Amino acid sequence: MSSTILNLMSAAAAGGEAPPAWTSFLPLVAMIAVFWFLIIRPQMKRQKEHQAKVGGLKKGDQVLTGGGLLAKVIKVDEHYAELELGPNMRVKALKSTIADVVPPAGTAPAND
Repeated sequence: MSSTILNLMSAAAAGGEAPPAWTSFLPLVAMIAVFWFLIIRPQMKRQKEHQAKVGGLKKGDQVLTGGGLLAKVIKVDEHYAELELGPNMRVKALKSTIADVVPPAGTAPAND
């Protein structure tokens, strides 16, 4: 009796068709889409914003360098920016090392 049930089950399993081959790629496509929308796309957006900020540097802007120094822009070239760190203390920095442009209004003190 049990052998007939096993024969029927094996015949039913063998009669089923395999899923199409393209369905095995669906998880991979889904993972790529998730990485694109959660990691790659936002990073590209931030990079474009940073390039726009650095490209729009002008004399008198206050900037934050990659090393954490606040400086005032004195002169801007194609690749370099001359920065004033303090009275009579000027340095030349690559524009790509400028991390951020500080808004001219600044921020309110923490105790207000």
